[in-house]
Amino acid sequence: MAFTAKDVQTLRERTGVGMMDCKKALAETDGDMEKAIDVLREKGLAKAAKKAGRIAAEGVAFATTYEDKKVGVVVEVNSETDFVAKNPQFQEFVAAIADTVAETNPADMDELMTKPCAGMESVAAALQEKILVIGENMTVRRFVRYEGDCVAYVHGGGRIGVLVRFEADGVAADALTACGKDVAMQIAALNPLYLSKESVPAADVEKEKEVQIALIKQDPKNANKPEQIVEKMVEGKLRKFFEENCLLQQAFVKDGDISVGQYIENCAKAAGGSLKLVEYTRFEKGEGLQKREDDFAAEVAGMIG
Repeated sequence: MAFTAKDVQTLRERTGVGMMDCKKALAETDGDMEKAIDVLREKGLAKAAKKAGRIAAEGVAFATTYEDKKVGVVVEVNSETDFVAKNPQFQEFVAAIADTVAETNPADMDELMTKPCAGMESVAAALQEKILVIGENMTVRRFVRYEGDCVAYVHGGGRIGVLVRFEADGVAADALTACGKDVAMQIAALNPLYLSKESVPAADVEKEKEVQIALIKQDPKNANKPEQIVEKMVEGKLRKFFEENCLLQQAFVKDGDISVGQYIENCAKAAGGSLKLVEYTRFEKGEGLQKREDDFAAEVAGMIG
């Protein structure tokens, strides 16, 4: 089967692969477009395997809601460079991953990778195709899915994604969204370790007590203070610990005179209903991952030179 320059261009538009590779694939398959796509994908899988060892610590954290906010999803998808993270194809792929999580409710990452996605038979296949087209190593790192009254917030163009879930009763959707966004912004900014002081594990409280007791006793000014005074001092230190690390006890960023918990109560009263913050997830892109140490701009300049 013969093929034309227009066929080469069509194949390039469908795959994003270079003209010469498209021409070779069509020649190899006697001009059969679908077989040529398969050939390029197969070659892409080989290229992707070579890229798999490269560090992918950029990318985006993306959060969104579905079905009138009764389902919420936050995902992190990584790329090697921030440049690729801003690529519309990459961003569309991230949104497709979130859609798949919302629709299929996978139990874990292994199950997610087997689910259909973006017209492909699986997330794994869609990921390999994007690696082929975009030319960088990419990974789907993690996700969380909530069912209920959810609000999503994305900060800094995908640097941080936050998903919060409330139990709401008699609160209009716009009021829920406004309150949820403020709370999510607080989470993005201050990264609280716990939802509330009641949710702090007993082991963590005991550890903090031990730390504070040791610090108090190290101070010579406290050497002769009775144990009951030391205990009172520890109680004050623990209150400070809860206020700094527990979301509902934190001072509300927009109004330092009230806590986040009080702000939520005020929102509920203003809306004429009830609001209870149940859980939240905060993803920061590349969190805990090894970062690229090379200078990407210098690498590009070197390639040009």
